[in-house]
Parts: sequence; C-alpha cells; structure tokens
Amino acid sequence: MFKLIKKEKKRRVGKLYTMHGSVSTPFFLPIATKGAVKNLTPEELREAGAEIILGNTYHLWLRPGHELISKAGGLQKFSGWNGPILTDSGGYQVFSLAGKRGNQGVKLTERGVEFCDPTDGKKYFMAPEKSIEIQLALGSDIVMVLDECPPYPCTKEYARKSLERTTRWAERCLKYFKKRTQSEKFKMQNDNAKFKNNRPLLFGIIQGSVYKDLRQESARQLLELDFDGYAIGGVAVGEPREKIKKVLEWVLPLLPEEKPRYLMGLGRPEEIAFAAKSGIDMFDCVIPTRNARHGSLFVRKGIRRLAEGGKRQFYQAINITNKKFKNDFGPVDGHCDCYTCRNFSRAYLRHLFSVGEPLAGRLATLHNLKFYLDLMGCLKK
Repeated sequence: MFKLIKKEKKRRVGKLYTMHGSVSTPFFLPIATKGAVKNLTPEELREAGAEIILGNTYHLWLRPGHELISKAGGLQKFSGWNGPILTDSGGYQVFSLAGKRGNQGVKLTERGVEFCDPTDGKKYFMAPEKSIEIQLALGSDIVMVLDECPPYPCTKEYARKSLERTTRWAERCLKYFKKRTQSEKFKMQNDNAKFKNNRPLLFGIIQGSVYKDLRQESARQLLELDFDGYAIGGVAVGEPREKIKKVLEWVLPLLPEEKPRYLMGLGRPEEIAFAAKSGIDMFDCVIPTRNARHGSLFVRKGIRRLAEGGKRQFYQAINITNKKFKNDFGPVDGHCDCYTCRNFSRAYLRHLFSVGEPLAGRLATLHNLKFYLDLMGCLKK
C-alpha cells in the first residue's frame, strides 16, 4: 500500500495507495474540518494540486452525523470530493474544544472520553471503537486510532500514563478495525476500490510528550501492533518549537522504511521543509487557510529558494491589509501561477479585505494553499 520510490539522504519520495486513488509523497492535506475546505470547491482544490484532504471526525459526528453521511455514500459523494480522504480520530478536538481536562463536562476514563458539545451542551461518549466506527461510516481512506494527546507542559508520570492508555486504545482500535474491515459485508461494499486494497489504512499515533524515552517506548509499543502507517502526534499543543526537531530525531530512526510517516498538525513552511528532509511523508495544518482568512499571505523568495526548502529563507508572510499595498497593482506573488495571482492585484485583494467582501478570504485561501502544495512538489524533486 506504500511504495518508496526514491530516498535522498533521509528525504523520501513515494506513492501511497488508497481505495480512492494514489497519492504522491510527501504530501500536504488541506483541512476540510466539516466536510469542506473553507471557501473552496473540490474543483479548486484539484486545480491547486491537492490529491487528498482531511476530514474532522469530531465535527462530522456532531453535525450532520456519520449515519447521514454513510447513507449519502460516504464523505466523497456527500462533499463532491472524489479523491482520498484521511480522517482524524476526534480525540484532539474533544479536549481542545471542551476546555481544560476535567472541566466543562470532559471525563476521561479507560473506556473512552465523555464530553459535551460546546454549542448545545449535549453529552457524547467516544470510545476507541466508536471513533473507528464513525470513520468507517464516513468512508475514510486513512483512519486514525483514538489517542490521548497530553497537554504541554505535563509531568513525565502523566505523559507515561497517557501513552500507555493510548497504546491500549490503539489495540482496541486495531481489533475493532480488523473485525469490521474483514467482514464479507464490508468487502462487498468496497469491491469497486481503484486498487487491490479494498479497505482503508489504519495508522497508530506516537505520543510521549517531550520525553525521549517515552516517545521511543510509544513507538516500540505501536510497532508491535503492526499498523499500516505511523503518525507522530502531540507536537502542536504548545511545546517549544525546538522540541519538534528533537522528537523527530528520537522517533524516526525506529520507524520502518516501508511504511508512511505522518507528522500531525504541523506547521510553518520551514518546519514542513525540515521535517520532509528528515523523512516525514505526510503533513496537515490549519496555517495556510487560517492565515489567509486574516490577510496573511505567503510569498516566495524565488523559485530556487522554494525548491531548496529551508537552506535559506525561502518565503515571507505579508499582511495584505497593510496600507502600503493600496496602490500595488502587481500580483500577490510574481512567482505563483494560482488563480489569484494570475488575475488579481495586491491592491484589489487589500480592497476586498478592507470592505469585508467574502471573496477576499476565498482568493487568499487559494493562494496560500497553492504555496503549500507547490512546496510539497519541490520537496519531491
């Protein structure tokens, strides 16, 4: 299901095969939190170069519900995106949206986690098996186990207990996943898959906070369970940025060459470039779309620098609402061929933001995602 095509030092280029098509690695997942990448259509995503998107299990479970999406034929048919989809487990959102652990109705037990919908106060309970059930109903190509993402900072003892629970939950996820996907009913429903693998892939998630021995222990425990791929979680929850490099140094040498590696929730362009050159294959982050909605746009400092991806500062972020762009009739980025840069000026985009025109966020999002996707293209070369 994963083919390593080229390796240059630690950087890897490969191909990941899913039920809904293949994806070239390394790749970036635009985030379709509630079934759509904010402001964009599936066609626009494809034009920008996206091959796979990320759906949010937590949000789609609460609204409109996984049963409804399943009736529609899965998230692909429901949303109009006909390519591969990765779904997160929902665990991170349970805690991040409900407030601090132990507060506002969040109750963590060995069975799972009980929480309240922050919009209406309705109680929900998510067990590891429930998370897998929801993701399978959504028609996910890449399913993530339910994990506990420890906050930063936390004590080593807390981190140890957290990773041990994550491993036990991972075992339960794997057992339930195999039971469901190996059933004749599931195989019949998915016998039209584009590739021989007529089931989704299941990834384990490595935790352990910022403690070397715990990170490595988490990796070893999950390797014994033999998942289709391995994700590194808990690196975007407030820890110092320099800790991220250390986590990669500790964990990546332990992971098998023949399986994909996913760094969850990160990050800035230079962080992605560094991680890809360290051996990471998959990335997701809200930065390009979130920043776009606030008028922060990524501009290349030359195509060569973008291709080098981190040897020198290869981009800058500009605030398009700044007064200095009022009479700037050039494109946002003279090196970019996205729809926004081909057709509109900085002055026009600034005007749209200044008058609150929704088109502003749409055009800015198109540009920022194209920047990220072009960076991934450069990192494949």
